[in-house]
Amino acid sequence: MTAPVTIVGAGLGGLVLARVLHIHGVPVAVYEAEASPTARAQGGMLDIRDHNGQVAIKAAGLYEEFLGLVHHGGEATRVLDRHGAVLFDEPDDGAGRRPEVPRGRLRQLLLDSLPAGTVHWGHKVAGVRTLDDGRHQLTFADGSTVTADLLVGADGTWSRVRSLVSTAKPAYTGTTYIETYLHDSDSRHPASAEAVGGGGMFGLEPGRGITAHREPGGVLHTYAQLAKPEEWVAGIDFTDPAAARAQVAAEFDGWAPELLALITDADTPPVPRPIYALPAGHRWSRVPGVTLLGDAAHVTAPSGDGANIAMFDGAQLALALVSHPTDPDAALADYEAALFVRAAATAAESVELNAIMFGANSPHSLVEMFTA
Repeated sequence: MTAPVTIVGAGLGGLVLARVLHIHGVPVAVYEAEASPTARAQGGMLDIRDHNGQVAIKAAGLYEEFLGLVHHGGEATRVLDRHGAVLFDEPDDGAGRRPEVPRGRLRQLLLDSLPAGTVHWGHKVAGVRTLDDGRHQLTFADGSTVTADLLVGADGTWSRVRSLVSTAKPAYTGTTYIETYLHDSDSRHPASAEAVGGGGMFGLEPGRGITAHREPGGVLHTYAQLAKPEEWVAGIDFTDPAAARAQVAAEFDGWAPELLALITDADTPPVPRPIYALPAGHRWSRVPGVTLLGDAAHVTAPSGDGANIAMFDGAQLALALVSHPTDPDAALADYEAALFVRAAATAAESVELNAIMFGANSPHSLVEMFTA
């Protein structure tokens, strides 16, 4: 290929695509709505799995650098009931099947691996359209435009690029996560720190959960998870953090104090994260010169694998393009054929996992899954 690849979105999937193309000598430009790499927090820990995320990082030639980001001990997993009783406790065995790394540091590693100027910050896409010659034009919020010979939407759940290939829109799944953080937990909140342990903790019952993960520096990153209608979420005034925390905590009345404290004593304002998903089996007919990856293509309810799959998508798309240097649409056809199969399996796994976590037999159903 001699024409540059235009990527919308500088998340992990888009950056892996850019990096793998770069090391194979394919010109690439990335357009990102955020003003800079530090414009917002990049989320918490990611477990990077050996069958997809690590494969993508190796394709990007960054595996050794990636190992330097690993938070050792972070693979530990435990399941608790609402009373704080430990039902399952698996330590980090050091095998490296899914080592934990901070999302922000992984993203920065990818950014640093690209030539200066590859990512164009502050370019929020306001519109996309197909031109008469079959190419695609991006219009940004500031009125500027870019014409793409080959366009990749890596722009997440609410992708603008998706409209070029599909009319599907994400729908609310019926579950909302409320995100909080506790800092200096070992000294300030030792009971909560002990409950969470060294890695990930799932405190569950039917229809709700408090899950948390230990991050470096004694930070506990928590999600209160509730099966609630969107109207319930909209009825909470999140501009009043104390009142919002109290309203969320009321849904966990009777839970162990060390679990409740992850919500009530949080050092950050609670942030609602309504969970959306595209229709199961989402796919589209081949449209010349454009494709999608990651959540733009197949957003599902969280299953712990979203970032891994997005990075794997990026690597696979890059390798397909490299293998068809004079026929990019043949590359896109090959990539999408495999993508649709992966995405359908991922969507089914997500539905199954969420039923296990929040269904009638929770938390014992999750214990059974881990011990099977």
